[in-house]
Amino acid sequence: MASSAAAIVFSYSPFRSSPIQNHHVTRYAPGSSSVVSFNRRRASRRGLVAVKSALIEPDGGKLMDLVVEESRRRAMKREAETVPVRIKLSRVDLEWVHVLSEGWASPLKGFMRQSEFLQTLHFNSIRLEDGSVVNMSVPIVLAIDDDQKFRIGDSNRVTLVDSVGNPIAILTDIEIYKHPKEERIARTWGTTARGLPYAEEAITKAGNWLIGGDLQVLEPIKYNDGLDRFRQSPSQLREEFTRRGADAVFAFQLRNPVHNGHALLMTDTRRRLLEMGYKNPVLLLNPLGGFTKADDVPLSWRMRQHEKVLEDGVLDPETTVVSIFPCPMHYAGPTEVQWHAKARINAGANFYIVGRDPAGMGHPMEKRDLYDADHGKKVLSMAPGLERLNILPFKVAAYDTTQGKMAFFDPSRSQDFLFISGTKMRGLAKKKENPPDGFMCPSGWKVLVDYYDSLSAESGNGRVSEAVVSA
Repeated sequence: MASSAAAIVFSYSPFRSSPIQNHHVTRYAPGSSSVVSFNRRRASRRGLVAVKSALIEPDGGKLMDLVVEESRRRAMKREAETVPVRIKLSRVDLEWVHVLSEGWASPLKGFMRQSEFLQTLHFNSIRLEDGSVVNMSVPIVLAIDDDQKFRIGDSNRVTLVDSVGNPIAILTDIEIYKHPKEERIARTWGTTARGLPYAEEAITKAGNWLIGGDLQVLEPIKYNDGLDRFRQSPSQLREEFTRRGADAVFAFQLRNPVHNGHALLMTDTRRRLLEMGYKNPVLLLNPLGGFTKADDVPLSWRMRQHEKVLEDGVLDPETTVVSIFPCPMHYAGPTEVQWHAKARINAGANFYIVGRDPAGMGHPMEKRDLYDADHGKKVLSMAPGLERLNILPFKVAAYDTTQGKMAFFDPSRSQDFLFISGTKMRGLAKKKENPPDGFMCPSGWKVLVDYYDSLSAESGNGRVSEAVVSA
């Protein structure tokens, strides 16, 4: 239930290559004088003004690319056909193959083996061979059932196929271990309450075993849905940032349409970076593109809305890169936001804007939020493996009725501000009612209204709309 209250998470020395454990972490209390005066007093002391052109290093020092080289693909596809055991991937499984294949989860080389799985569940991090620690808060695993485990037997590899049987990847040097579903759910979400969207989709009905191993993905994952042009890998994003001459990259993830409160946070972040001495900060607008819960706006409609935001100049196309993050959504709050931040480091972002109650949702069985709204940004300041990051809190953004636009909330005149929640925004769009002028660009709002209008039309025709879509 992320809203427009946000913080910016950043690296003190974003371009240096010193070991993670040597970076200093400082935590600031919201509203303290040290936060207000950070730009002036701390920036030069921490080296932020001495800007370099190199991008931040990926976790583990190397960006994983698990896609087979083009010269070897034909041979590897023939080899995949000879592997006796095939595992059919679900939609969510395929999204994780996509994430792994492009290096978003670097330094992982495939689905987690048991040691990596247990470290992720219990420490939210993985220790590498050199003793350094990288953050990893969400298990990236592949479940199989009893029959599949029996058929695999003593084999050390399997072929992963899509829903129609096309080979997608070969998983080698495999390890099979028990799938502790209750422990996984409890550790990831802090509850085992029924109705957790990702758990219902991908865990509770999944197999009783997990299979880990190294991935060899036969070719880049494509969806042929008209949106593949927006799906840039971390490697491609790094090339784009370099081409644009970015000396800082700040990422903003969202799974909702962009309103002017979001835009205010992003444009104000760029202003602050310029004040710190950066010459060309570039925004990575990185909407989540995998599995989402049923009441979220589908990806295709969100991307149409994002395009209108750029066309109308709410965000500057010259300093904004829009690219889909192909990951499925857990709605696991402070646990999941660590993964979101870590993945954007691998994509080259050294700054990360995090919203209020990031990756949060309402409790599935009670009328309350599942997580404390402030815990996400607090956890990021302490998370193992994210020591390079720090948090600079922003004020809450709300609709200022005196100015007719989104602005940072001023508690001294709280009566002048209107808070428009996601629920209220969806309600207005469903009724084809307009929000206050200045809440969202008109063309972007029309896309949202058209989406809900399409649901009504499909419902009237006896059709059920697919509100949850994959990447």
